Amino acid sequence: MPTIEIEGHTFEVDGDGFLANPEIWNDEVAKLIAKYDGIEEMTDKHWDVVKIIRENYEEKGMAPMIRVICKKTGLKLREIYQLFPLGPARGACRVAGLPKPDGCV
Repeated sequence: MPTIEIEGHTFEVDGDGFLANPEIWNDEVAKLIAKYDGIEEMTDKHWDVVKIIRENYEEKGMAPMIRVICKKTGLKLREIYQLFPLGPARGACRVAGLPKPDGCV
């Protein structure tokens, strides 16, 4: 299984860089993955998006649709791309510690 190393921490990931073991996720892991993806600081808006993604994953076993994230956060899609340059699926879901979402290329 591939790994990534971030600031002395090693994480097992799948071939696309998503955590192989989502159960190890916590706020510190989120900050490290964000930094790895080029996000220097997690703002309240970042955490709002991550919280919604995590809640949906814990309730339904999958990431929410992007329109749900936009509706619950009040953010527009372009704002989410500004927060997570890799996008809502690849970027935000990775930071949230989810496995690779279905349909994510």
